[in-house]
Parts: sequence; C-alpha cells; structure tokens
Amino acid sequence: MNELIKVNYYNEQPTVSGRELQGFLQVGTAYKDWFPRMCEYGFEEGKDFCSFLSESTGGRPATDHQLTVPMAKELCMLQRNERGKQARQYFIAVEEEWNSPDAIMQRALRIADARVAKLHSENLALQTANSKLSMQVQIAQPKVEYFDELVDRNLLTNFRETAKQLKVKERAFVQFLLDRKYIYRDKRGKLMPYAEKSDGLFEMKECFNEKTQWSGTQTLVTPKGRETFRLLCQGL
Repeated sequence: MNELIKVNYYNEQPTVSGRELQGFLQVGTAYKDWFPRMCEYGFEEGKDFCSFLSESTGGRPATDHQLTVPMAKELCMLQRNERGKQARQYFIAVEEEWNSPDAIMQRALRIADARVAKLHSENLALQTANSKLSMQVQIAQPKVEYFDELVDRNLLTNFRETAKQLKVKERAFVQFLLDRKYIYRDKRGKLMPYAEKSDGLFEMKECFNEKTQWSGTQTLVTPKGRETFRLLCQGL
C-alpha cells in the first residue's frame, strides 16, 4: 500500500497529522481557521484528536493535531472532492491492515514482550534487594546474638549480683530466702527454688564459666523476683 499521508502510531493507535491531511486535501483556508470549523461537526479533543506543537522551521512552533483515523475519514468526506475521496479510501485500507489478524497478533506479542521485560526487571530488582537484605542480616546477626546475650544477662541475675543490686549482704540474702522457704539446698549443696514459690521469681539456666570450665544448671533471679525481694528484704 502506497503511503499517501504519513500515519503515526500515537499511544499504539494509528493517527495522522491534521496539517498534513489539510495539505493533501489542498484546502485553501488557513489551518488555524479550517480546523476549528471542522471541530464544529462534533469532534472532541482527547477522544478524536489531541493538540501538539509542530517542529519549528525557524519561526514560532505551530499548533498541530493528531487525528484518529475515523476522524480523518470524516474530514475527507466533508471536503467533497476527489482528494478527499482518495484519502478516505487510503484510511480505510490503513484500518483494515491495522485490524488484520496478523497485525493484532504482532501488537499482542509486543505487549506481552514488554510485560515480560518489565516483570524480569522487577524480579531482578527484588533479587538485588533480597540479596542486600540477606547480607545485612548476616552482618547484623552477631550483633543481635550479642545483644540478646547482654539482655539475658541483665534480666537474670545470680544470688550474689541480686544481693548487690538490693544492697544487702549475699549471705544474709541467701539465708533470708532459705528461711522463707523460697529456696533450699539439694544433696550437693546447690541452691534450688521450691516449685510452689518459684512462679516467675526464679529461672533455671544452663551456664558455662570459661575461666573455670564449669558447666551446669544455675538458679537465677528474674526481674519479678528482684522486685519482690526488694520489698521483702527492707531492713536486712
């Protein structure tokens, strides 16, 4: 098909320049007067055409319009001349080619390729973000473990540290707990909490002393226990 008038593809739709169409139709009226008069036939901007500034050839850029093919065909009919009839037949052929199964398939493939490329790009971005996040987690993990250990140490205290925080002597504090039946000594002399009085006051913890290489279970006092004994130990 010979190209009578250049067809553009604005937003994936065939369009034609209003000025180029007017030039082909050999309209004697100036474009700035002709186009507004044509719009009086009910054409709407944003639906049938859109405005733009044409490239300047030295002077001020002129206003032009991208026309849909249906609008271009109607304008050709309105001219009622041979050039209009010729252009209208040309636009009918453009529409037929645009709506042919092969053309529709090609457009669908282009859209699918664009979507696949976009998804691929988004997937790469997510992989990069996940990789960075994983690296940050690996870097932060030792700090987190150290912080957890530090918090654990601060929350749970042995009898000596608890007595120090309560500002009482360790021996007096332990004896107070023994007398009040909060703890007892097992056969090996280890201080153990009574089950009926240890609800939230003590916690058994596996401990290891790097200096002495000692390991075993130790009775530690919880924050609830320290506050309870703070109130009970006043006057010791």
